[in-house]
Amino acid sequence: MPATAPIDVKAFIDDRPVSRYQWLLVLLCFLVVAADGMDVAIMGFVAPTILQEWNISRPAFGLVMSAAPIGLVVGALVAGPSSDRFGRKPVLILSVLLFGLLTVATAYTHSPTEMALLRLLTGIGLGAAMPNTTTLLSEYAPARQRALMVTIMFTGFNLGSALIGFAAGWLIPLHGWRTVLVFGGVLPLLVVPLLLWLLPESARLMVVQGKPAERIAATLGRVCAFRFAPGTRFMSPEPALAGRSSIGVLFSQGFGALTIALWVTYFMGLLVIYLLTGWLPTLMKDAGLTIATAANVTAMFQIGGTIGAVVVGWAMDRVRPARVIGAAYLAGGLCVLAVGAIGVLSPMLTLMVFSTGFFMSGAQTGLNAFAPNCYPTAARATGVSWMLGMGRFGSILGSGFGGALLGMGLGFGAILSLLAVPAACAAVAILSTLRQRAALGAVAAGPAH
Repeated sequence: MPATAPIDVKAFIDDRPVSRYQWLLVLLCFLVVAADGMDVAIMGFVAPTILQEWNISRPAFGLVMSAAPIGLVVGALVAGPSSDRFGRKPVLILSVLLFGLLTVATAYTHSPTEMALLRLLTGIGLGAAMPNTTTLLSEYAPARQRALMVTIMFTGFNLGSALIGFAAGWLIPLHGWRTVLVFGGVLPLLVVPLLLWLLPESARLMVVQGKPAERIAATLGRVCAFRFAPGTRFMSPEPALAGRSSIGVLFSQGFGALTIALWVTYFMGLLVIYLLTGWLPTLMKDAGLTIATAANVTAMFQIGGTIGAVVVGWAMDRVRPARVIGAAYLAGGLCVLAVGAIGVLSPMLTLMVFSTGFFMSGAQTGLNAFAPNCYPTAARATGVSWMLGMGRFGSILGSGFGGALLGMGLGFGAILSLLAVPAACAAVAILSTLRQRAALGAVAAGPAH
């Protein structure tokens, strides 16, 4: 290609083989998401011991359980516009540093009020990390493998949540619940130097922001293992945004209905997942299992989600993504019903918890891979982060609602049966995007498949 002909960054990435550096980027984002998953799930595993040690009621501890999800909303809503303005890399690194330090600090609290405050601040860092890893990786992944690469990255969330579950089952009997929080905070801090050294900025964002061509060539060439000729120019064809802010784009030019559908889907999915991961250990302990057994069985939800994410991502690259995600949500709702029906003493419990994670977390992860291509580059991080932020109200409701339901005296089977309703709602909402994306046509950034 002549040096004077501008290169379309997206088309260039799509046409080239996946480089080793692109897989390294998957690994870096995987590590961030794994650390995020550990810190998001950590309170569910330490809650039974804290309740006993501090002698407080489950509804009262619901404030602590809801604090991080509230922070996640704030972090997500702020991080997207910040990332679209200042860059994916600096916002992402700052968020990891923040939630790592604050998780360690939480280990040294001595009251629910102190713990709730630190979990709120921790949540801000957590909320900023997820949309930036999703957006950055989606902008460097070729279209033919994008869903698979993003869902592989998101397996880190499930594995991180499972790791902290197994760590809690081992550490709590030996050293107490505070060591679990230290463990969950130190690991993300170890990732920060790697991000400073190896994480690239988004080439597509740099083009949209008008950064120097030499800087774009160096970054894109390093990631894609290609040497550009001196003087190479770059472009990133985008729909005209009529001077709107990145937030305004979400409801302009036909994006509004799509945006609402994504918010509803994410809200309903997180309501189910957070109630399960936050309160399932306590529910099972109340039903007769030991803390260690309850933690290990709950960790199988995350293991199932890890495998489900890869399968869903693989299918999304071959079938209409919305249909794959919708089918997974429906199957997850059926599995939740089955867990409630068989009870905690059934020999099928572990398998059914695994299957619930396979479908519910697989669908939720697939939604994270689906959302970035619904928006243009200048508003992509905002679109993803606001979906995560608004959807986080589902995690807040799930975290707090679990304590309220327990306080009302509802049992294991009744609580789990209720969760089939939001799972079905998530399926309906994501399937509605088929018509909305078709109506958008070329306005949307990605293909409407």
